[in-house]
Amino acid sequence: MTESPRLTITENAAKRINDLIASEGGEGLMLRLAVSSGGCSGFQYGFDLDAAKNDDDLVFEDHGVRVVIDEMSLQLVDGSEVDYVDDLIGAYFRLSNPNASSSCGCGVSFAV
Repeated sequence: MTESPRLTITENAAKRINDLIASEGGEGLMLRLAVSSGGCSGFQYGFDLDAAKNDDDLVFEDHGVRVVIDEMSLQLVDGSEVDYVDDLIGAYFRLSNPNASSSCGCGVSFAV
């Protein structure tokens, strides 16, 4: 875990991450958050389960789960909150990113 929480995880997100890890059967798994170029707004978020921590990764822990993110991606989402939403549109991880100047309607891509 880093010195100051630059990425927070809601209880809803933690519960869903725990559910995904349990269904995969891997206690060492973490949610990997990555930002890549693309999407309708310039950058897009990616979420996956991962057991590996690379040299340039930072790990954030909250509510008993860990989220791993590389340093380059963190620069674009620093100060964000990872949440999990289950509503009429669907179920998905959502990032509240204070660095985004705009985002697409589905919330998967953003611009800075």
